[in-house]
Amino acid sequence: MSQNLAKETIRNYIMLIGDDPDRPGLLETPDRIIRSWEELYAGYKQDPSEMFKTFDDVDDNVEKNGLIYLKDIEFFSVCEHHMLPFTGVAHIGYIPNGRVIGVSKLARLLDIFARRLQLQERIAEQVTDALMRYLHPKGAVCIIEGRHHCLMSRGVKKQQATMGYSSMKGVFLTDMIARNEFVSIVAK
Repeated sequence: MSQNLAKETIRNYIMLIGDDPDRPGLLETPDRIIRSWEELYAGYKQDPSEMFKTFDDVDDNVEKNGLIYLKDIEFFSVCEHHMLPFTGVAHIGYIPNGRVIGVSKLARLLDIFARRLQLQERIAEQVTDALMRYLHPKGAVCIIEGRHHCLMSRGVKKQQATMGYSSMKGVFLTDMIARNEFVSIVAK
């Protein structure tokens, strides 16, 4: 979208909600919104496959027995239904199959998918799908908990409600020990 079209669209939006886009406090608002979109929706310009620089020299015990996880990863996203923010934490884990990635890549992978117009459930599925596709672990899991402003500021107006979703792939679907280990770690 061109900058001029974006500015005009935002000006029209301001008029639609009943304000004057030419009043002093709103004159620079279209430019500020456009700059904020670069950050809010940065995930559209990122390729998840770039997060998978792997380390192949994994210790045999890690390859056979280890659960790698990162928990309490905060995220920010925008709901595709109302274009209102939702925030929360995600817990991501996988059981390696000979290769591992740097722990920061799990947080970066989450951000790639969260920084788009989204559904919470889709973010978790995209994270586990990407792990399975590019890393080929024995299993991948993402549990995501969010607080949705569309639920808080409109509609039922529930301020304390937290929505949860879990996506499990591979051994996390069939091995109750692996599943329970991850869930107990997240619950602590």
